[in-house]
Amino acid sequence: MGQGMSCGGAAHDHGLFSAAQFGESEMVMSALRDDPSLVCATTPHDRQSLLHVAAANGQTELVSMLLDRNMNTDLLNRHKQTPLMVAAMHGRTSCVEKLLDAGANVLVFDSLHGRTCLHYAAYYGHSECLKAILSSARTSRVATSWGYARFVNIRDGKGATPLHLAARQRWPECVHALLDSGALVCASTGGDGYPGSTPLHLAARGGSIDCIRELLARGADRLQRDASGRIPHLVALKYKHGACAALLNPAAAEPLVWPSPLKFINELNQEAKALLERAFMEAGKEREKSILKLTGFLLPSPSHSDSSMEDDISESSNAELCCICFEQACNIQVQNCGHQMCAHCTLSLCCHNKPNPTTSSLNPPVCPFCRSTIARLSVVEVRNKDEADNDVGDISPSISRKPRKSRNFSCSEGGSSSSSSSSSLKGLSALGKISGRGPGRIAADTECDDKP
Repeated sequence: MGQGMSCGGAAHDHGLFSAAQFGESEMVMSALRDDPSLVCATTPHDRQSLLHVAAANGQTELVSMLLDRNMNTDLLNRHKQTPLMVAAMHGRTSCVEKLLDAGANVLVFDSLHGRTCLHYAAYYGHSECLKAILSSARTSRVATSWGYARFVNIRDGKGATPLHLAARQRWPECVHALLDSGALVCASTGGDGYPGSTPLHLAARGGSIDCIRELLARGADRLQRDASGRIPHLVALKYKHGACAALLNPAAAEPLVWPSPLKFINELNQEAKALLERAFMEAGKEREKSILKLTGFLLPSPSHSDSSMEDDISESSNAELCCICFEQACNIQVQNCGHQMCAHCTLSLCCHNKPNPTTSSLNPPVCPFCRSTIARLSVVEVRNKDEADNDVGDISPSISRKPRKSRNFSCSEGGSSSSSSSSSLKGLSALGKISGRGPGRIAADTECDDKP
């Protein structure tokens, strides 16, 4: 979908709907001035209004003009679909935003499948439309009347949530956005079609490794059975998706799970979250490679963006080397104590325990250097080489510059050095148990002694 909606009534009164389809705003507005009753006109068969046709074809200017004339934002066509639904269906993000700003109702269900605008955005893979709808729902009357979490997990006539539809249709960006917004990763359908299926079952049926990766990273259960008694692994085998079946095999290494129950993870700013998510994805792909190597399958070739994911230390930066793995630059800082480490080692502290589904939160990890509880993380501010040289530019040449000392050890000077060093070693030891390539690196095939 996305080509736009054609009009069954193109030759109908004044060519009005044809003009709306092609964005001829002046012609439409002139016709409405001459005959205001045309604002209620619809196409003969599908009963599409002018607003439906303009929104489906991405005619944002005309949509804005029609809304300025106080046109009803929730007009229904033959299938009880609103202009917001058809805009989301065709991926018209700007029209979706205009309609939401005008107060369009996101809780209207159509008569075809009992779906809302959120279902349509997820089904057709329009992630920007989906994000706009979710953002509006946070602040609209939905949040107070229905509750935002209930809206994110709203079911259609067959019991499918938007997450089910996005996973089935192989849209990983929509899957990610919905999981970030609180979609239930293990929700099962409850109607006709695929009763009892989880999003992981449907992703296995569709054969999308990217969707499977997103779902496993949020704690999807590889052992959950559908109404036919099948686990996702068997579903992937049935539809001949060998690589997906290998990753879903219960005998394969346990996947890493994003530590979303931790409060400070949910409070990360965008920059810190991006760093940790990138490290998390790298660790997950290492696990996948090790599994698929044993089965003879290969991951798809990396995209151009993936090729630049190595976190090498730039020669022109003033970044410190992580004192846990000695491989990456320090880019994450524990705010309460000021100690620094790389994103990979930060995730090692948080991800080695899989969240227990019977509890809503995890015990927060502790800093490996001082053993204080981690309450907040931030991105390290790295100065470039020129700034660092300017700071020492007025030092006498006779005084030789001392080697830079790691911030992590500067806090351990004096009488507390022995106790802090001892604590640091304990932290390093704990991290080493979950490492696959070196101290503090997240293991590709993490096996933990304290699984739930």
